[in-house]
Amino acid sequence: MLSSFPTHRPRRVRQGRNIRRLVQESTLSTSDLIMPLFVCEGSNKKEPIKNLPGQNRYSIDQLLKVIKKIVDLDIPAVALFPKIEPQLKSIDGSEAFNDNGLIPKAIQAIKSEFPDLLVISDIALDPYTSHGQDGILDENQKILNDLTNTQLCKQALVHAKAGADIVAPSDMMDGRIGEIRKTLDQHNFQEVCILSYSAKFASAFYGPFRDAVGSASNLGSADKKSYQLNPANKDEALREVQLDIKEGADMVIVKPGMPYLDIVSAVKQKFGVPTFAYQVSGEYSMLH
Repeated sequence: MLSSFPTHRPRRVRQGRNIRRLVQESTLSTSDLIMPLFVCEGSNKKEPIKNLPGQNRYSIDQLLKVIKKIVDLDIPAVALFPKIEPQLKSIDGSEAFNDNGLIPKAIQAIKSEFPDLLVISDIALDPYTSHGQDGILDENQKILNDLTNTQLCKQALVHAKAGADIVAPSDMMDGRIGEIRKTLDQHNFQEVCILSYSAKFASAFYGPFRDAVGSASNLGSADKKSYQLNPANKDEALREVQLDIKEGADMVIVKPGMPYLDIVSAVKQKFGVPTFAYQVSGEYSMLH
């Protein structure tokens, strides 16, 4: 005797590959990916990064060869991070807004050869400062927030002029999104997007990255807890995201990725803006 129970049989939509594809709620494709790349001075250089297995720093000529493969894979964007020569680093990180600096030259080269590829440039001072912090320090080693913002605006403008499609402030200074947006708009770069590192938590997972960009030795035993988020504070993270959106951020990042999936979910549900998780260097190395 056949029973009509159960009326609802969820397994009906799991019977075969095509029905599963048809009702799949979430998808992951190359459209969801950004490729981080490390750039160094010189030519014909490919420098292995010790703490990032399989990753390298590239001179611009070699970088273009790597990007050709990225374009062929249909990855829509790259994010550039520089390794600045020690003699170019300074207390105020002024090399960050050198029109002929490493990153502006890299942006120009990429956009010349791959005009449709999105280029994201990191807006931060730590690769350029002699002390390894993301901001300008006073005589007591305290970060000068507003003076730092002035430097970040200069850097964002230089990158926009070079052809960056998206500037990505990763410093966590208060108010920098609004200042950068105003600067870009005043110079007719209204179309340049801001991808804000809005919820960037203090983390040991950043260690390999600091080695990759050459800031670890400059930072020494100091930390960045006066501006990066306390890992215990979810509400504070959401306030940071809300402020950045109000100031003009087009997209936001939660960083690191895996330890903060609850924050990624909360940001997406609360604000509904394009939300990215940055799976950082230490996570990559751990998985590798």
